[in-house]
Amino acid sequence: MHSLITYRKIIHIDMDAFYASVEQLDNPELRGKPVAVGGGGERGVVAAASYEARKFRVRSAMSGVLARKNCPHLIFVKPRFTRYKEISQKIRAIFYDYTNLVEPLSLDEAYLDVTENKKGNPSASLIAKEIRQRISNELHLNASAGISVNKFVAKVASDINKPNGQKTIPPEEVLPFLEELPIEKFFGIGKVTAAKMYSLGIFKGKDLKEKSLEFLTQHFKKSGNHYYNIVRGIHNSEVKPNRLRKSVAAEHTFVKNLTSEIFMLQKLEKISEELEQRLIKSKVSGKTITLKIKYSDFKTQTRSKTVPYFVKDKAILFETVKELLFQEKTQNSVRLLGISVTNLNIHSKKNRKIINVQLKFEF
Repeated sequence: MHSLITYRKIIHIDMDAFYASVEQLDNPELRGKPVAVGGGGERGVVAAASYEARKFRVRSAMSGVLARKNCPHLIFVKPRFTRYKEISQKIRAIFYDYTNLVEPLSLDEAYLDVTENKKGNPSASLIAKEIRQRISNELHLNASAGISVNKFVAKVASDINKPNGQKTIPPEEVLPFLEELPIEKFFGIGKVTAAKMYSLGIFKGKDLKEKSLEFLTQHFKKSGNHYYNIVRGIHNSEVKPNRLRKSVAAEHTFVKNLTSEIFMLQKLEKISEELEQRLIKSKVSGKTITLKIKYSDFKTQTRSKTVPYFVKDKAILFETVKELLFQEKTQNSVRLLGISVTNLNIHSKKNRKIINVQLKFEF
């Protein structure tokens, strides 16, 4: 007798060009035009780009200078995070009409577990369609969705029919889908890892699947085990409605590069004050303090220290980063400094076990 196979029904909702779309929603003059949220000056960085801007190869995290070079008629808009958060909360309110198992990843994306849902709807695909329709009708914004048996595949699927579309990968199609998926499309595999995989003859999921666990751990350390599992459709991470905060940070990008450690210390003192306020507001403290330094050539360096007690006081933060700054000489001019606190004093409750239900209906 065959045992019943149980599957979760996971939806990944991803808003389309969220920040830029909100700006176009609030200002009709921006609609249909290439818009970048962020700074267009010499030191500016693109936080988000409208689809009209993306046609000109404008992307998030791109420098404002390069974005303008690619699209001379690009319109830069300053970010309004209070407004984005307000709309994000309205989007989440829609999610909670369907399930309490909602795991926000950021203001513009979240996982939903609808295996059992408040509407009693057996089809995750129809639920995703209904949620997207409600976001469109009630908030006048577009969302895309991926639907599958686990978070990893749902996340990959949500990118396939963007913008304003959705893709379902039902249980029987998961393995064939992953085998044909180009390796750079696997969520979590960036340009550097993809290039390394190409050099090892791994171009698609099926190439990755042919490699042994021993081979993958030899070349990719701990990540090798993860790659071995995901290409086989194994990803058992549950949708966690109360994701624990792992870090609190503050950082500043400077109008002019800093070349003197005296100026760096002045900036770090201000960042320490800002970080203290964020820690107080978040009601947390932490043991590991990390100094982040980004140089003028965009290379990033981090230096960390773990102390035996929980910290949130600006004076202790500043003294620790001062020590980290002088740990070794800074290489050249610095464009960004940041401080983060991890190893926080948050104790996780045991995750509520989610009951898997046999799929008796259309996925």
